[in-house]
Amino acid sequence: MGGPIAFFRMALNSMRTISRVHLYAWLPVVLLCLAIFIQSCFASPDIGPSFPLKDKLLHLSAYAFLAYLVFRACRMTRPAWRSPLMILVASVLFATLFGASDELHQAFVAARQADGFDLLADFAGGIIGGLVGLMVYFKAAIWRK
Repeated sequence: MGGPIAFFRMALNSMRTISRVHLYAWLPVVLLCLAIFIQSCFASPDIGPSFPLKDKLLHLSAYAFLAYLVFRACRMTRPAWRSPLMILVASVLFATLFGASDELHQAFVAARQADGFDLLADFAGGIIGGLVGLMVYFKAAIWRK
């Protein structure tokens, strides 16, 4: 019936479920951060068509995706954060701080340089990605009703 063994089994099953949810939520964030870090370790490849501000558009896109993934992960694993606005701020802050650490890292890599405008593009991308996450959240809330 009950007892400590049944309680232990229930707690273990609950931890496994939580771990799967956390893994599903945060693994994409970790993988994208790892990909950005690895790419920053080498000289920028000149692949694809060249156009003005290509580098800034790439930064904007990557960090928008990162902020969106952080927003998604927080919604999945932080139910106590009831405020979507709080999650928006956290996702933009995470993307911007990771962008700042990436620029600092690039200052120490040969054939790379830190650029304040890249950080500005990272911040703008973080805002865009966070807002996309917020729109997806509200769309899902409307669908649930």
